Amino acid sequence: MFEVIGERINTSRKLVQAAVADRDADYIIDDVKKQQDAGATYIDVNAGARIGHEEEDMKWLLDTIQPIATVPLTLDSPDPAILEMAFAMVEKTPMINSISLEKERFDAMMPFLDGKDCKVIALCMDDAGMPSSSDDILGRAKTLVAELNKIGIGTANIYVDPLVQPISTDSSKGVMVLDAVRAIKAEFPEVHITGGLSNISYGLPQRHIINRTFVTLMMDAGMDSAIIDPLDSKIMASIRTADMLLGHDQFCMNYLKGTRDGSIVS
Repeated sequence: MFEVIGERINTSRKLVQAAVADRDADYIIDDVKKQQDAGATYIDVNAGARIGHEEEDMKWLLDTIQPIATVPLTLDSPDPAILEMAFAMVEKTPMINSISLEKERFDAMMPFLDGKDCKVIALCMDDAGMPSSSDDILGRAKTLVAELNKIGIGTANIYVDPLVQPISTDSSKGVMVLDAVRAIKAEFPEVHITGGLSNISYGLPQRHIINRTFVTLMMDAGMDSAIIDPLDSKIMASIRTADMLLGHDQFCMNYLKGTRDGSIVS
């Protein structure tokens, strides 16, 4: 089944930042419960926006969220020290967001990840910048999988992010990432494909319909996870419907549940 990483608990969002600054636990708890009720399978937690307060903010968020969390958390920070602290606090096996092939980030993250029981989002980014072709994405994915395997992260615990790029600047970017996802899944059937989707529609009108259509194409190519807002009921309905049509929903049970509870409507 498709995995949804709920992206809303991020202090770059003004309302979340205000709630964290004010230690408004009710706001955070309500948001997390809504994401879980909407179908999130992970809750991403990012406390990085308040410069100088990330450690205390992350600790407070985890203390606030864990008592009501029914799903695992995605620990989201570029700072291994923050992640080490957060990793020690979580009760369920977490996801780490993220590592890339950029030398500074790679060198900092690998010692932290070494020997950890966790899932890892692996960005297909290196010091040359964004990938320029599907072969480039595949090559970076191969390197990430190989390096993570060396430190004990199994292929099934790796979530490759092929880095979706705007189609408004280059009409080939959609096909490029779709081809890359197919190639990655052919090379590594156990690896997961995740990432944000909204970059595809950057600069274009009616972005939501683009994003909803694109996620179904990506799912057909092999994407089985996404970092999205699970309170966007229309994209969640598209994901559940596509999951059913791709044969991932036995006896259409999740689709039928969604039609009964009103989360899937025509």
